[in-house]
Amino acid sequence: MTDSAVPDAGGRLPVVNTHVHFPPNFSAFSTVADAIGAAASEGARAVGISNFFDQQVYAVFAEQAQAAGIVPLYGLEFITLEPDLAAAGVRVNDPANPGRMYLCGKGIAPFARKSDAAARIAREIREGNDERATAMVAQLAAHFAASGLDTGLDAPRIAAAVAASAQVPVEWVSLQERHVAQAFQQALATLPREEREAVLTRAYGAPSGVDVDDAVALQGELRSRLIKVGTPGFVAEVPLSFADAYRYVLEMGGIPTYPTLADGVTPVCPFEDPAEHLAQQLVERGIHAAELIPIRNTSACVDAYVKAFTDAGIIVMGGTEHNTLDRIPIEVACVDGPVSDTARTAFWEATCVVAAHQHEVSQGRPGYVDASGARTHVPTAELVALGSTLIDPGASSRSAQGSPQQAEDEPRSEN
Repeated sequence: MTDSAVPDAGGRLPVVNTHVHFPPNFSAFSTVADAIGAAASEGARAVGISNFFDQQVYAVFAEQAQAAGIVPLYGLEFITLEPDLAAAGVRVNDPANPGRMYLCGKGIAPFARKSDAAARIAREIREGNDERATAMVAQLAAHFAASGLDTGLDAPRIAAAVAASAQVPVEWVSLQERHVAQAFQQALATLPREEREAVLTRAYGAPSGVDVDDAVALQGELRSRLIKVGTPGFVAEVPLSFADAYRYVLEMGGIPTYPTLADGVTPVCPFEDPAEHLAQQLVERGIHAAELIPIRNTSACVDAYVKAFTDAGIIVMGGTEHNTLDRIPIEVACVDGPVSDTARTAFWEATCVVAAHQHEVSQGRPGYVDASGARTHVPTAELVALGSTLIDPGASSRSAQGSPQQAEDEPRSEN
């Protein structure tokens, strides 16, 4: 880590978060304005959008974030497949599917014209997911009809409802499992409680195990009992190859980033255990950035992974996802309390690197990684310094007055 972390006047680093799902992705927030309002109320200085399947909402996100004084960071998330790991039965960061690897991209250029390769990959991602969602909804609707509830639901109807709720065009909606589960839960909610329980018993082949009046719990149960592998609504995902997802991030000018599950599952996935082994594997795959979602991890675990990553020269950032209806804070925290000062500093510095990379690449200058995914010649400390001026220029100016290291790490002239 560098010495250029910049605390605010109260001695705390600014609130930053590199991983939030914004509507029309499934989100804790109803609209982009809702999410930005929550971030602004916490004094967040930088927030990263990290949506699946479609990025047309990013212009709205950028406009509203900037208007609120928040630096918008642009990210992507993919589900990829590593055939060799799948064949060997190795669980990566998806505990239910060996070989399945979530991969993120950070600091992309979403408004630049896509290359032919990037346009092809983006089209395949969207088309594959939309076909899956259409089939999934049809199977679930038929299953519920056979169980005594004719929902009348189909994919276009659900997508229209999602678009209306998020206040976006329906063309921006690419349905996720969570959207589908929510739609069927809402259809069930129109029935009296006794009828809901009877329909669910027939649909599951056994009674529900949750309070059917608890919308969030019931949506989770519908996913696990009617949408996952071996259930009536299951339709296999069409994951990208890791190589295609990695290439897409680079074609979009971004930083390939590994989202770490760690002790969010017990036992820890073998690919991620121990932390030092994970860091080594990431470097071997050309991944120089990682991310944690600390709300699913203990503080001790977060610190162990932060140390392993930073020791290996990997920047590590923190996010919250907000991909359920739970309205947790934007500021990252662990499942057992606040993140440590060490982790907070690492997350701040990595966020600064992403902001600086995004800015520099947009100006035609080298950022954190180059078009091949390799680290550039630009020192990480220099990117941290530049990113801190972009995210919180006032705090950076105050810190520079008394920090020799900050003066040494002043960003290059943009002239």
